[in-house]
Amino acid sequence: MTSVASEPPVRWSAKQWALLAVLCLALLLDGLDVTLVGVALPEIGADLGMDTAQLQWIVNGYLLGYGALLLLGGRTADLLGRRKVFLVSLAVFAIASLIGGLVDDGLLIIITRFIKGVAAAFTVPTGLSIITTTFPEGNQRNKAVALYTAFGASGFSSGLVIGGLMTSLSWRWTFLFSVPIALGALIVGIFLIPRDKPNARGRYDFLGAFTMTAGLLLLVYTVVNAPEVGWGAPRTLLSFVGVVVLLGAFVAVERTVNSPLVPLSVFRRGALMRANFSFIALLGSYFSFQFLMTLYLQGTLGWSPLELALALLPIGLIVAFGAPLAGRLIPRYGTAKLIVFGLSAEAIGFLLLLRLTTDPAYVSLILPTVVLVGIGFAFVFPCANVQAVAGVEPHEQGLAAGMLQASGQIGAAVVLAVTTAIIAMDGSDGAAPSAQDVLDQFRPGLVFATAVALAGIVLVLIKRRTPQPGAAPEPALAPEADTPAK
Repeated sequence: MTSVASEPPVRWSAKQWALLAVLCLALLLDGLDVTLVGVALPEIGADLGMDTAQLQWIVNGYLLGYGALLLLGGRTADLLGRRKVFLVSLAVFAIASLIGGLVDDGLLIIITRFIKGVAAAFTVPTGLSIITTTFPEGNQRNKAVALYTAFGASGFSSGLVIGGLMTSLSWRWTFLFSVPIALGALIVGIFLIPRDKPNARGRYDFLGAFTMTAGLLLLVYTVVNAPEVGWGAPRTLLSFVGVVVLLGAFVAVERTVNSPLVPLSVFRRGALMRANFSFIALLGSYFSFQFLMTLYLQGTLGWSPLELALALLPIGLIVAFGAPLAGRLIPRYGTAKLIVFGLSAEAIGFLLLLRLTTDPAYVSLILPTVVLVGIGFAFVFPCANVQAVAGVEPHEQGLAAGMLQASGQIGAAVVLAVTTAIIAMDGSDGAAPSAQDVLDQFRPGLVFATAVALAGIVLVLIKRRTPQPGAAPEPALAPEADTPAK
């Protein structure tokens, strides 16, 4: 049998490279917008008179629209056509970015952020679906997916860096920055993205889409607000009951409809589910780390947005150069080993950060963590994307890609909310806490972020020995890893 590693070198035409560039730019913008405004929040609050509770929705509005609708976005691409869905969503993203950078009302900014999240929920799985249906499985697809996800990982990891640079000019540039790039990608994409026929056999599962989306929205909303309202408050408990009811209704609907939004059989695909777990661990622990570092270095120690951006710059650089390398290593080592390596590097970086002091030396205390987190992101991000779609039928590529991204966004929101509850910051009405007090409160949050990364490693290593009835065999991503059990 010829292995993946023996395939001839990948050579693409200029048109294929240009198509991939358009898709990569769109994913870069989607990733950037998750974290881009983080550094700008203090300036936005001071300029528009928004308090902390309102500011959090500038971030969470995007996550809610992004994570909760990703499954619908992937399914819509399969049913309506990938080209149409991608171009329309990218245009909506550009318009919402422009409006967000021009308005002077906090509520309008939150609404535009939610709309941008919805647009990203359609472009992300559609872009990956275009790649997996354009480039044949094997070295060509692995290379394309690795480059594609490298841009996405760079967006996630570089958001604070670019946000700090833009905020040094004006917080509005954190919104306007995306406009010319999105418009350029849209114009070029009109000429390069291949036309495809919608899946005429499929139907919209409107009830399934509603119950799933409503359940995920309510889950994220409840967890995000529980630290402020109280985990045991009637409002929180009733919200969790509503989540259980909605998600239970979703499962019931998917079991009965002819064309389900999410065929429940996909949850029996071990490789796909482990990819989802690794993505939750990666993004959840990273967003918690980013949140804590921003509050402590910028909010407590008084670092400027530009100083914070430069401090975290190595993460973006490592991801940009390391993710393509991870893609080339997949045929040799398999996705599972590389994911474990990446999550281990990230966890070690968080453990080293527990040495943080009130007067941290950057080279000895912060840089090692930044480097290890960058390595972890560079390996886990592309490998999880390759593993999630490997062996999946073409008409379900959008679904698999959407599940991966949805699990990452929803999981990250939940993990970040729990981190916020753990650190339990409260001192706005009394005397301001000292830097040591804040650091002591933050350390349990770092421990939790580390535990999330370690839990991801455990879940990736768990392999089902005996396939369940009706479960699809796991794809052989490489000779050494993820082969089906005999």
